Amino acid sequence: MTDDDIPAAPVAPVNPLPPVIVIIALLLFGVEAVLSLGGAGYPGTPDSIGWRAGAIRDHALRGDMQAWMLQSGQFPADYLARYLTYPLVHGGFVHMALATAIFLALGKVVAETFAAWSVVAVFVLSSVAGAVAFGLTGTSQWLLGAYPGVFGILGAFTFLLWADPGARGAGRYRAFTLIGALLAIRLVFGLLFGAGLDWIAEVAGFATGFGLSFVLGPGGPGRIIAGIRRR
Repeated sequence: MTDDDIPAAPVAPVNPLPPVIVIIALLLFGVEAVLSLGGAGYPGTPDSIGWRAGAIRDHALRGDMQAWMLQSGQFPADYLARYLTYPLVHGGFVHMALATAIFLALGKVVAETFAAWSVVAVFVLSSVAGAVAFGLTGTSQWLLGAYPGVFGILGAFTFLLWADPGARGAGRYRAFTLIGALLAIRLVFGLLFGAGLDWIAEVAGFATGFGLSFVLGPGGPGRIIAGIRRR
């Protein structure tokens, strides 16, 4: 048998997603599926329609909660847990679907370069940092949804473009065009339909994801040391 007789391996039509990205996306989708089914009256229990409102009340975060903690010096476990749980609760299916779509597109690229635990760290720590920044406003608005964490992944994606050895001069700063475009779109929607202060959490999430990438990204602290030596 010659090499020509050996059948070629089938080519997958779509490159497989890294497992860590699939797990996070399924977690976001799974929570939303339960809340959406409850809102539609399934499984028919008397309180199912109120599941989303209850999830927001019990797991999302208001800015004035953080203000109260800082002023009183008390940090209830229930309030602290919200910094980790609010990304799982969305305002509706479309709200979740858009965040998940962006996460899948950017997260695939990031997870192919970052270690799986680094991707989780970027998402979680960006979500927490976004919540802290949002809390500094002291607003009574709710912060919910995965967007600050997704913007953290965008920050890591931007880092990869910015740190690309082939990027030089002004080309390095073109890496920031995506975050600029997203913020511009957000501004337009805010002017047309009104917007809350959650954009503060998203910007903080992006900055955190970008900053963490210097340590958690490929090369880690060695990249920083090498950069200092080159100077």
